Amino acid sequence: MGIIAAYGEMIRITDNISIGEDEIHEEFVRSSGPGGQNVNKVSTAVQLRFDLAGSPSIPDDIRRRIISLAGKRVTKEGVLIIKASRYRSQEQNREDAISRLVSLIEKAAVVPKTRRKTRPTRASNAKRLEEKRHRRGVKQSRKSVSTDENG
Repeated sequence: MGIIAAYGEMIRITDNISIGEDEIHEEFVRSSGPGGQNVNKVSTAVQLRFDLAGSPSIPDDIRRRIISLAGKRVTKEGVLIIKASRYRSQEQNREDAISRLVSLIEKAAVVPKTRRKTRPTRASNAKRLEEKRHRRGVKQSRKSVSTDENG
């Protein structure tokens, strides 16, 4: 409920990232999920659209990470589409869509650790070679002994 309460003007994601209500466009469509006969009459599913490419709230590095995390949910124009139809009520689906948007942006806001190239230690190399020698010995002991006249 905390996200919807803050939905009036700004959605706070992290300490330095907030999204304005005007940046999110919602469309209510008919759901294919649970709801019985209600599903055929009421548009309870929410299709949330967030213009990533045109959003001044999202820094470029985070925008690139969101696009890679979201995959096919981002259109060629740079619009992120989240469809929520898990619940029977419009309000719950709306809250679900917003919370999924927030969690996606939070996940993208975490800067991934840069990988540092390392070399194997001398001890690990020696251990690997010793295991190879041992395996070679095991396999050689399995070989059949030749039985020819010379020996």
